[in-house]
Parts: sequence; structure tokens; C-alpha cells
Amino acid sequence: MTMTTLEDLLVEQVRDLYDAEQQLVRALPKMAEAASSEDLQQAIQNHLEETKNQVSRLERVFEELDRPAKGKACKAMRGLVEEGGEALDGKSQAPLTDLAIIAAAQRVEHYEISAYGTARAIALQLGQETIASLLEETEEEEKAADTKLTDIATDLMGQAGNGNGLEEEEAGLSRKSTQPGTGSRRAARS
Repeated sequence: MTMTTLEDLLVEQVRDLYDAEQQLVRALPKMAEAASSEDLQQAIQNHLEETKNQVSRLERVFEELDRPAKGKACKAMRGLVEEGGEALDGKSQAPLTDLAIIAAAQRVEHYEISAYGTARAIALQLGQETIASLLEETEEEEKAADTKLTDIATDLMGQAGNGNGLEEEEAGLSRKSTQPGTGSRRAARS
């Protein structure tokens, strides 16, 4: 599609997000099944339900834009999902497989946080308050999912360091650090 207006750009961003979320609806059940941590399984299942709601929310955005709800192939999400699939091979020990799943999931969350933030900023520039609000709601859910994953990862790193020969210091992580790029949320809450 040739873009000539800021609204065209917003539509393209929303189409990309729509496809990305639909890819996740298909990928998240596989991740939950591969996880051995009950907390991680539950977090992924909860996020699957949120993701289904996010797809519906994007359909409301399309309605606001008076455009048909259709996706545009999100190559970035396809790559993130494919890369995440490598963590599901089951060849690693349980805490390490779960940590690899979390790492893949957090890459996805960071992509979504960025994409929703960008689309929201465009909607605000266009004076589309309702659309901006819908996009912000999802952006906040993605941030919360990222934080939850960080908390689970921190707990799992302790297990991996204590029982499976992986020392936190060797991994370049301390008990108060988080996944790269997520900030020190746990430390800040302590």
C-alpha cells in the first residue's frame, strides 16, 4: 500500500499488529505446553486470553478507522515466533527451557510494546483519542506481561543456579537484575 497520509501509516501499523496478535494466538498454546513451570504455564495461558481480547480490541480500532479488519503479514513477529520455537525443542533441562521460553516471550513483548506505543502516538497526533485509548490499554497489558515474565524468570534463575549447575554470576545476572531491556523492576519493588 502506498501511504500518502498519517492515517495511512496508522492503518498499516494496525494491520501489522493485527497479524502479529493472530500469530501469537497460534503460538502461545505451544509455549504453554512446552513450559514445565506451573507459574510460567499459567502466565502464558493468561496472556493467551489477553491476546484474544487484544485481537478484538484491534477490530474495534478498524471500526473506528472505518476500515476492514485485515492484517498485513508481520514478518518481525514471524521471525520472533520462529526463533522462539527453538526454545521448545525440549533438549534442555526444565529451568533452562523455561528461561529460554521467557527470553523469547520477552522479545515478543518488547516488540509489541514498541509497536503499540508507535501506533498510539500516531493516533494521538491524528486526534483519534478513542483509538489511542484502545492501543494504550493493550500497550499496558504488554508491559504487565513483560513484568510478570521477569518475575518468573528471576525465580527460575534461582532454581537453575541452585540445582542445575548454572550460576547466576556466570550468566551475568544477579538476583536483583532482570531480563535485558526490562529495567530493574524487581529491585525497585524490593
